[in-house]
Amino acid sequence: MPLSPYARTQQPFVRFPPTPPDFLDSLGTDEDDKTIQLALHVLGTEADALSKLHDLYRTDRAAQKNFNQAVNAIGKSTSRGGRIIVSGVGKSGKIAEKCVATLNSLAIRSAFMHPTEAMHGDLGMMGPNDTLLILSYSGRTAEIVSMLQYIPSDIPTIAVTSYEDASSCPLFAQRAPNSCILLPAPIPRSEVEAFGVPAPTSSTTTALALTDALTLAVARRLHPDPHRVFHLHHPGGAIGASAAQRGPQLMGSIAIKVDAIPLVSSRQTQSGATLLDAILTAARSASGWVRASEETVISPRQIQRIGHNADLGQPLHSLGAEVVVEKDDWISIEAANSVEEARGWILRMRRAGRGKAFLKRGTVLGIVDARRCKNGVVEIEEIVSEDELNK
Repeated sequence: MPLSPYARTQQPFVRFPPTPPDFLDSLGTDEDDKTIQLALHVLGTEADALSKLHDLYRTDRAAQKNFNQAVNAIGKSTSRGGRIIVSGVGKSGKIAEKCVATLNSLAIRSAFMHPTEAMHGDLGMMGPNDTLLILSYSGRTAEIVSMLQYIPSDIPTIAVTSYEDASSCPLFAQRAPNSCILLPAPIPRSEVEAFGVPAPTSSTTTALALTDALTLAVARRLHPDPHRVFHLHHPGGAIGASAAQRGPQLMGSIAIKVDAIPLVSSRQTQSGATLLDAILTAARSASGWVRASEETVISPRQIQRIGHNADLGQPLHSLGAEVVVEKDDWISIEAANSVEEARGWILRMRRAGRGKAFLKRGTVLGIVDARRCKNGVVEIEEIVSEDELNK
């Protein structure tokens, strides 16, 4: 495939220059020397590819816009109970599987779908609220192009590929234009040119780095504390052991302090603060939480669930109690309780049937201090998965 215009126009990477192939020929006959120089050549070439990728997303407005669109699409799928379906073939498929593993460890529900298996029944894993993430450097992998014919064209589709123009990418040929999100991941030198073999190396390195960036950006958007969420889902190995040594995590340590949540700023409309005011305030809120008044809050997930057709001029006081939650309706949890104790109590109450009416999606947990004051808040989804809340 020809190099992208981006690859042709960028200046050579100066910090870690790739070792030219002919330099290897100028070395002595010492095999160890040649081995090390080859290793340095590979590392320099892949570092160059990552540097160019960094420059692309640092300077290219279109790439930045697409990246934000991808984060928003995944966030919307998650808030609607959907999943991220990641697909790829060969080495790109291995990167796709790693992406799924990282997404799931950060409580971003996802699954790997192999294009061949999709054509033999696995298409059934796709739901109307899902987002499809495709990894294909060539942008024309036959198995993926074939699979896409059988996936509704309005399903949001993100493609990590060498293409920089969505209109020319074969993966999007039969997709609805407003559902296509291109995340370009070009490399400055083809692998044949750099290494003499077409084995995916630099191209899979850039795909891995870009999907890592996407995953962590989504985690930051969805979770006020991704670090805590990761440890909740990763109790094993050295990572889990290091978290266990610090002792159980307390509800008070993960709570968002009420007095740190910004009040909705009204734009002085006759009806008072509106839904648009709440969204604008949430965008500036470090935690994503906003206060509609001194005694009411709107959680980050409620903001994320606002649909495209919502009336942004609607007064906040006219919204339902499930959106604007009064302090009296916050479910009290003591700050000294561990996260696992609180989670266990919620699940027991739900299994008993008594808790399903008030311990559900959107519930605000009010964190009670030693003086019995509710001075912090936590979304129930932060300690109990949406899957468990949907049962």
